[in-house]
Amino acid sequence: MLEKFRTPRIFALLAVLVAAPAAAQDLKIGYVNFELLVRESPQYEQSAATLRTEAARIESEIMTMQQRLDEARQRLERDASVLSQQERADLEREVRDLARDVQRAIEEGRQDLSIRENEELDRIGRLVLEAIQAYGRSESYDLILRAAAYVDEDLDVTDAILETLREDED
Repeated sequence: MLEKFRTPRIFALLAVLVAAPAAAQDLKIGYVNFELLVRESPQYEQSAATLRTEAARIESEIMTMQQRLDEARQRLERDASVLSQQERADLEREVRDLARDVQRAIEEGRQDLSIRENEELDRIGRLVLEAIQAYGRSESYDLILRAAAYVDEDLDVTDAILETLREDED
């Protein structure tokens, strides 16, 4: 029973192997440096500017909180000797709470920025991938690779796709 299926499979495999070199000669193959496309795209530059603005806003909020903490600490040092025991305890609790709020804001700010950065990188990665696919279709490529051990520079279409990304931005 197995003999009946083995012979056709061998002939089919041999036919594919014989035809593969002839078909490979007609392939139009390109290569892109995906990371470079992401990093050099105007969309990345715009995203980086947006993230810097968001980071500056978060930093400003934290600085305001830090100033309130510093003022409370200075009040505690300056007035500790004239405050009642209850007032001093209240001020110490305020300093602890403010210090905890500053630490929490710093950690949440880091996390928020990390999440936003990952979201932006994913978005830009999808845009770059779409640009590669559109370029491949428009230029009749059969295959565009983004990873290879060696690539002849004649196959590198990174600059052409980067140009289309720049044109899309205009």
